[in-house]
Parts: sequence; structure tokens; C-alpha cells
Amino acid sequence: MKVIRSQVPDVLTIEPAQFADQRGVFFESWNAREFAEALGRDVQFVQDNHSISKRGVLRGLHYQVRQPQGKLIRVVRGEIFDVAVDLRRSSPTFGRWVGFPMREDDGRLVWIPPGFAHGFLVLSERADVLYKCSDYYAPAHERCLIWNDPAVGIAWPPGEPPILSGRDLQGIPLAAAETFA
Repeated sequence: MKVIRSQVPDVLTIEPAQFADQRGVFFESWNAREFAEALGRDVQFVQDNHSISKRGVLRGLHYQVRQPQGKLIRVVRGEIFDVAVDLRRSSPTFGRWVGFPMREDDGRLVWIPPGFAHGFLVLSERADVLYKCSDYYAPAHERCLIWNDPAVGIAWPPGEPPILSGRDLQGIPLAAAETFA
């Protein structure tokens, strides 16, 4: 397993060792011991989510102000552009974003720790995204950062205007967002 720190160092890209032959490919998509070694601590996942979306759907940027969730993201079908925004005021990277193209055939995972907003844009006809969460979904504590806040300045891949849910259209800018200490 190869672990790569992003420009926001707490957000990691994880590339599992893949073994390919004439039959196809095998890799461990999750190994608790290796993940703990990479992070330097144990993370207990309590919930798995599976999102199925069509091209142009933008989900996010979601976070929970209580019961914040760390998320381990993996694409099992299609291609997305995955984004994390640091919402920890005490962090030197507060307000900065990092984004990753992710495809079903790269086997890559992205770790987004608690204290970040998360979202993704679907680039393929369909995308199936799996993510492990370190805390339970808590709708009363869920918040949404607006996807196109100029103060954050996410460079989304070009294309048609994204398809957003009503809730995501109501996201708020970073300047007005509830954030973390």
C-alpha cells in the first residue's frame, strides 16, 4: 500500500498494491492494520455508504458539525472528481481545498478526516462511489458548504452546469459556515 499526502497533508490518497495476471486484477481494498499504520492511529468505521449518480451530478459539499465523519472514498464504477475542504479553524490549511480524479480502474482510495467538507462531481455516464464513515449519519447536524464559493475557489472540471439537489443548492459560503475549532 502506497500512501500519498496531499497539499492538505491530513487528506491522503491510498494506492493498494494490485496483482494483475491474465485472469484480471486482485487487491485488498481495505486492511485495518495497514490503514492504522498509515494514519498512525486506529479509525473505527461504523457505516458504509454507496452512492449511484449519473454524469454531471455534484454531491456536496457535506459535513456534520457534531458527530463529524471521517470518510474513506472509493470508486467502484465510473469516474469522479473528489473534493475535500478543510473546515478546521486551527489548521494552517483552513479554507483550502484539494481534489482528486478517481476512476474504477485505479483502485485508489482517498481518506478525508473529520473536520472537512466533502463532495464529488460525476465525470462518467454513471458512477458508483463507496465510502466508509467513522461516525453515523446525523441529519440534524449536517451542513452544506456551497460548491462554488469564490472564497474557496474549487477548480471543478469544466463542463455543463452541475446537477445539484435542492439542499445542495442551498449551501452556504465559507464565511457564514459553521466550522470546527
